[in-house]
Parts: sequence; C-alpha cells; structure tokens
Amino acid sequence: MPTFPRKRFIPSSAQNTLGARYRSALAKHPFALFGLPFLATILAGSFFLTPATALRYERHDRKSRRMTKEEEARVGKQRRTLDLREEYYRLAAKDLDDWEQRRVKRLPGEPDGVL
Repeated sequence: MPTFPRKRFIPSSAQNTLGARYRSALAKHPFALFGLPFLATILAGSFFLTPATALRYERHDRKSRRMTKEEEARVGKQRRTLDLREEYYRLAAKDLDDWEQRRVKRLPGEPDGVL
C-alpha cells in the first residue's frame, strides 16, 4: 500500500452538500451539467445583445445619412472655385487672437458631457 492513498478523505458532513452532489454528478454527465448551460448562456447573450448592436448602427445611420436630390442640387449651386493664393490671403487676414469659445449644439437625446 502506498504511503499516500489516491482517494481523498471526504467527511460525511461534506458528502450531502449541494456542491458535493454537483461535483459527483458533473463527473457522470459533464455535457449536461457544464457544456449545455455554457452554450445556452452564449446563445441567450446573443439574443440579448442584438438590440444593443442595432442601437449602435442606428446611431451611426443617424449621423451619416444619404442626401436627397434637393440637397444635392443645393450643394452643387453653392460650390465656388478654389484658388490657393486667395484662400491663403483670406485666412491670413483673419484676426486669430480675438475669439470666443462656444459649445457645439448637440442632437436631442445626445449627452453633452457636462456633469
């Protein structure tokens, strides 16, 4: 007989606990008691996270949307020719030292970052 036996001593008070019964049943049916709940959790998480993912894409679509034909026509009419020298002199003439900091208008329901 070896000095240290392989089988651990489990006192009788610990044999009837819920953890001990689960451990012994887990050895007999590992997929039913571990694998199946694990897969069910992954599947349920997928269904519960679907609305959050949809919300993310809806926010993205709200920010970048397609232009209507009327908006396209308006943008085309307002376009002006760009001359690099003219832009340089126009920006150089601006007074960059006299400015005022203003908050950007937020969309309704969007957090403004103020605590």
